[in-house]
Amino acid sequence: MQIDFADSRQSTLGVEWEVALVDHESGDLRSVAQQVLEGIHAAHGGLDPDEEHPHVKQELLLNTVEIVTGVCETVSEAKTQLHENLGVIREVTDPLGIDLYSAGSHPFASPKLQPVTDQERYAKLIDRTQWWGQQMVIYGVHVHVGLDRREKALPVVDGLINYQPHFQALSASSPFWGGEDTGYASHRALMFQQLPTAGLPYHFETWSQFEGYVADMLHTGVIDDISEIRWDVRPVPRFGTVEMRICDGLSSLQDIGAIAALTQCLVDDMSTTLDHGGSIDVMPPWHRTENKWRAARYGMDAIIILNAAGDEMLVTDHLMRELNRLEPVARKLGCSDELADVERIIRGGAGYQWQRKIAAANSGDLRAVVKDNIARMHIA
Repeated sequence: MQIDFADSRQSTLGVEWEVALVDHESGDLRSVAQQVLEGIHAAHGGLDPDEEHPHVKQELLLNTVEIVTGVCETVSEAKTQLHENLGVIREVTDPLGIDLYSAGSHPFASPKLQPVTDQERYAKLIDRTQWWGQQMVIYGVHVHVGLDRREKALPVVDGLINYQPHFQALSASSPFWGGEDTGYASHRALMFQQLPTAGLPYHFETWSQFEGYVADMLHTGVIDDISEIRWDVRPVPRFGTVEMRICDGLSSLQDIGAIAALTQCLVDDMSTTLDHGGSIDVMPPWHRTENKWRAARYGMDAIIILNAAGDEMLVTDHLMRELNRLEPVARKLGCSDELADVERIIRGGAGYQWQRKIAAANSGDLRAVVKDNIARMHIA
């Protein structure tokens, strides 16, 4: 099986932001995505009857919409597009008494009460995955970065997975599930990997090995389309990108910009290494698995494994070292300010830390957590 890799400009980027719809009064999830999308469609009369808005999309659950950017040259451009399309959604949701919310999970909504979008592919997913599929009340942020050669895709996937705990710690925002504190910084990370073909990617030495894997998955009925490979980092041949899908949902455009800048800088740095004949280190699979679990459990306090030799460091200390190393790359890409916002997250706290503080300050009332998140979305 041959899988073509689309032409793409090196280090261009796109961002996908999953946003939940919540009731203004109760803070609970509202399954009104279809009504919202129809309202957006009506407000933008240039769309054909069966055409989606180019930047506001349907998702698995009827309580969710997804904002997607176009192909952007800079992180600043991506942030501007996300901000503008938040406005497009709010034109419809505000009159309905619906607020916008984004974190790795909703702190108290009942997962099994959330209706699924009426599409065959979603119905098939739920039918196959049963209880696990019914628990997928989770939200994330994905960042695509363009690659100018197909041969870079798999090494860059390996390289970004080396930074799985860094992205997980910075974005972790799902400590609560069904009204309980799970004890994890990111419950979403471990929940999502229960789906078939989700979780950590495999290591492939060659593109033909990857093509063989996809062919096997299609032949055996594990997937119907390559897009159903839902790894934490994956190549996306139809766009000519590598997609970083590690992060929990984020309520702040500033935080999304920080994550996008870190992704873009790392991919560009790895691309330069490959252009100069270098190679990307491949972590042993057991270290990859352990790093993911540590970051999901401990967030910013995770001690992570750095290399095959088993050297370890506090994730935030390693992040600070990497930010210094990547400063020249950020200057080249025009995202120095956004990359500096990674340090702001480190010093100010990740989403899971804020959620626990808000809950504690309000006698455990998780509606206060939702209201705080909504307020942060309005700053965006």
